[in-house]
Amino acid sequence: MTSAATASFVPTALIGSRGRDVSRRGTTHVAARREPFRRAASRAVAVLAEAKAVAPPLTKKDLVDYLASGCKPKENWRIGTEHEKFGFQLGSLKPIEYEAHVQKLLQALVDRFDWAPMMEGEFIIGALKDGQSVTLEPGGQFELSGAPLVNLHQTCAEVHSHLYQVKTVCKELGVAFLGVGFQPKWSVEDTPVMPKGRYKVMKKYMPTVGTRGLDMMFRTCTIQVNLDFKDEEDMIRKFRTSLALQPIATALFANSPFCDGKPSGSKSLRSKVWEDTDAARTGTLAWVFEPDFGFEKYAEYIMDVPMYFVYREGKYVDVTGQSWRDFMEGKLPQFPGVTPTLDDWEQHLTTAFPEVRLKRYMEMRGGDGGSWNNICALPALWVGLLYDAQALADAEALVSDWTAEEREYLRTAVTKDALQTPFRNGTVQDVAIEMCRIAKEGLTRRGANEENFVDSLIEMANTGVTGSDEMLEKYVNKWGMNIDKIYDEYVF
Repeated sequence: MTSAATASFVPTALIGSRGRDVSRRGTTHVAARREPFRRAASRAVAVLAEAKAVAPPLTKKDLVDYLASGCKPKENWRIGTEHEKFGFQLGSLKPIEYEAHVQKLLQALVDRFDWAPMMEGEFIIGALKDGQSVTLEPGGQFELSGAPLVNLHQTCAEVHSHLYQVKTVCKELGVAFLGVGFQPKWSVEDTPVMPKGRYKVMKKYMPTVGTRGLDMMFRTCTIQVNLDFKDEEDMIRKFRTSLALQPIATALFANSPFCDGKPSGSKSLRSKVWEDTDAARTGTLAWVFEPDFGFEKYAEYIMDVPMYFVYREGKYVDVTGQSWRDFMEGKLPQFPGVTPTLDDWEQHLTTAFPEVRLKRYMEMRGGDGGSWNNICALPALWVGLLYDAQALADAEALVSDWTAEEREYLRTAVTKDALQTPFRNGTVQDVAIEMCRIAKEGLTRRGANEENFVDSLIEMANTGVTGSDEMLEKYVNKWGMNIDKIYDEYVF
């Protein structure tokens, strides 16, 4: 999301769902195409480096102000949609590999479709064009992080264009992409690791803080949308409402029932793995519903999230488990006397993984990866709920009397039963029907003819049949319990 308030803002398209920074900060950079540009960029970097060298240490107020700088008037609100997908080799169905497939695919986007390469050392690890980025998740999941757009028609056109380009190259490479939320067949050990320094740090650390962190990194895909807020009050209302309703979205978009070639027992296994990934950076965030919640409270939460790394001199330095607060006081053992910059804060914000995440915009993170239709439907759901004043008020009323215990129950229970999860005197399906109705009315009042994008969700809510329910039925009655058939039916 663009903002005139701060020139250092990393656009929506440059921050991925697992929180890795794909901006020109850090080791990732866009390969310059013209020598004059390189010289100008070098001078600019030198000036910035000198400015940082004399900058005073960051205070908590600086961190809070960074979040608050995302406030913008309604006419400047935008929609930034991200989706991930699993690449697989035609024939063997094995995950795609970096040198044989990923590298060539990214280079083809640069050579044929005029994208700018993003490099980490000698490796191409992404591409940029017109506010969009294509990047890699740890196991080679391919992500499009869309540009900040005005309406949902533009979002769907952007996805269509991306899929056309990717599929054109995939045919030549003998690969394709699968639209589901969890890797249905292959293990972590079967999955190639992408050549990105940040992920090396995380891969080593994850098993020390939970049992499912590597599954999260290598075997999940998601769809998310990034949205704006007017001021602190608007942020608080949207954060609380969307956090309460995130489990309902998880149920609607449940699309990950398989693991290791068979049913896992969870309809959203992608969401389930977050329950034992790293308790210090995931969970319900019950304090969001307390009276003192705001930018400062969120900043304090992030300050208490253990660190992963510090980027210096072209490398990600492992500082896993260290304290951000110590860093602010110059007490990191690896960097004695060194204090963080706003770039470090921007990176650290991406290392917390709640279902709603605050930066200078808000990320809705509760949906499984899925089809082209779902990629359009998820942003439509949240735009309808949060970008119309009456819809936001109606959504607030829907969750206003939910207790902290009920919110936590929903977060964990929907991963197993999705829309059929018992809730109060009915099921989550009843809440989903109302949620979708509010969203459709909100979209209608926007006046952009976007309301049809939630029709598939309304049908799903009314029938109670999710993507996972459909897959499980096919697995038994159509596929002969052969998981390989999923690669035929759910390919992009």
